[in-house]
Amino acid sequence: MLFSLDLKWIVLERLFVSRAQKRPPRAMPSALWRAGLLLCLLSSCSCLERCVLGIVGRPVSLPCLSLRLETLINFSIEWRRDEEVVLRSVFEERKPVEELSANSANIPDDAAQTGNFSLELPTVDPKEHNKIYSLIIISEENPNDVLCTVCLQIAASFSTPMLLQREDAEEGGELTFLCRSRGGFPEPSIHWFINNTEEPPEGSVRTVTAPLPDSHLFNVTSHLTTNISRGSSVSCSIENQLINETLTSVILGVEDSHVVIRASQAMWIFSTALCAVVGVLVIVGVGYQIFLDRLSKRKKRDYEQSIRGNKRRSPYRETEVTEETAVMKSDPKETGV
Repeated sequence: MLFSLDLKWIVLERLFVSRAQKRPPRAMPSALWRAGLLLCLLSSCSCLERCVLGIVGRPVSLPCLSLRLETLINFSIEWRRDEEVVLRSVFEERKPVEELSANSANIPDDAAQTGNFSLELPTVDPKEHNKIYSLIIISEENPNDVLCTVCLQIAASFSTPMLLQREDAEEGGELTFLCRSRGGFPEPSIHWFINNTEEPPEGSVRTVTAPLPDSHLFNVTSHLTTNISRGSSVSCSIENQLINETLTSVILGVEDSHVVIRASQAMWIFSTALCAVVGVLVIVGVGYQIFLDRLSKRKKRDYEQSIRGNKRRSPYRETEVTEETAVMKSDPKETGV
């Protein structure tokens, strides 16, 4: 913003100087035209349309500094997004008495005293990209007068790209590389390089950009299919020009397709053998557990049978013991008389 104001100052200054040089010697003094130039800038800068960058999920401030409200006592202001009212505030005796806002938007509490009517948004969404926000003054002197106009641009960083070499190439054929990144905005630029400097052949890159479900963010997937020598390097870059961000992933020492296929076959054989060993161990474990369960049931059954046998024999033994006791009691005791 400061750069644009400086540029406008220089242009206007040169314009005044050129006009002054064309006039006769009675041109106005430099101090006067500089003062007029300053007043012109102060009165016009508030209406200049400028763009502000907002990052998704972060607060952003839409600047608006105006000195035209210093003479007003009772007035209202409205911040509008296109035709939708985002914030409306009523001032009486230069003090806010009523404020209505959408999505928690607000302006500084001392806006009427400082002239700073900047709109504070707690968060931004990609659907607001390139929306125009305008500050409108409503008063008896200035009905529906536009004070500030601001363009809001939205951006979000992409994730670091994931770069993979596909393993489905035929021996001696072309190699395919896959580059993926997600969650960014707006749509990025994709750059492929071989050995850091060489661009891939035309037609070898295919890129698909798709919006995330229930979101305006983007996922990007890019395929590179080309002939490349073993040991070369391949890099994929995701460039978000709006925030001047470039994320790069590199594969060093690319393998030939047949090497990749052999490694894949070896991994498949190892996985199959491992699954077979695990299956055998599981079967043995289950069989041993069944054997232990049967053995435990057999011991339990034998124990219950032995208890039942003891209970059946116990009445006869008690009868025998009783008879023996009775016989002993009936026999006369021998005495020495």
